[in-house]
Amino acid sequence: MRLKAIICQVFTREMQHAAARSPHSLEVETLTMGLHDLGASMRSLLQERIDASDHEGYDAILLGYALCGRGTEGLRAGATQLVLPRAHDCIGVLMGSRQRYLAYFQDHPGVYYRSPGWIEFQKAGQRLEPAGDATQKTLGERRSREELIAKYGEENGAFLYEQFTAYRRKYAGLTYIATGVATDELCRNQARAEAEKEHWFFEQMQGSLRILEQLVNGDWNPDDFLVVAPGASVRATFDARIIGAQ
Repeated sequence: MRLKAIICQVFTREMQHAAARSPHSLEVETLTMGLHDLGASMRSLLQERIDASDHEGYDAILLGYALCGRGTEGLRAGATQLVLPRAHDCIGVLMGSRQRYLAYFQDHPGVYYRSPGWIEFQKAGQRLEPAGDATQKTLGERRSREELIAKYGEENGAFLYEQFTAYRRKYAGLTYIATGVATDELCRNQARAEAEKEHWFFEQMQGSLRILEQLVNGDWNPDDFLVVAPGASVRATFDARIIGAQ
C-alpha cells in the first residue's frame, strides 16, 4: 500500500522507528505539537493537511493523533480513507492501549506524564496534561513566568503565572513513559529532575510502540483503530470505543 501519515511531533522518534520497519510505501508529515491548545484551529489545520493529501493516490491517510480533547472530532475523509487510533490522547497511544491507560490513570489520578517527544520538542513552559484532564488550556497558560513578566510587568506577570499554574498543585507525581528511542536516557533524566524540582514522586513505566507499528503496517484491527470511509467524519462516542464514524 501507499500510505500518508500526518502525525503530532510528540511521536517523532517513535514514528521514525516504526516507519523504517513498515512493509508499505510511507510518507510522514509532522506537525508541531500542542495543536490541541488551539481548540477548533487544530481541527481546521488537520483538515487542511488531509485535504492536501486527498488526491495524491494514497490508499489511506493515517493520523498520528487520537481524540485529543475532541480536537479530531469532525475531521472528514475525502476520497481517501482515514485511519486513527482509538485513544484519548498521546498518553494512551504510547502506553500501547486505551485499557492500560485507563487502568493506570485510575491508580494514579494526580500524575503528570512525560515521554521522549514531550521532553525533546516541548516549548518553554509547555506541559503534558494529566491523563483524564479535559480542561481546555489556552495559549496564555502555556507561557513561562519570564514570558508573562516580560509582557505584563513584574507584578502582573507573576500574578498571572500563579493563576495559570495553580491547578498544578493538585498533582503529586510525574510518570515517564519510556519508549526505547535513542533519546530515552537523557529525557528520563530530565523528567526525573523536573519531578524533584516540583517535589513530586517520580515513576517510570515501559511504553509500547504497538499502536504506531500497527498503524503504519496496515494492521487496523477495529478494537484499536477507527477506519473512516470516504465521505464520513470522526465523532466522539463517549464510550469505550472513544471515537466512531458518521
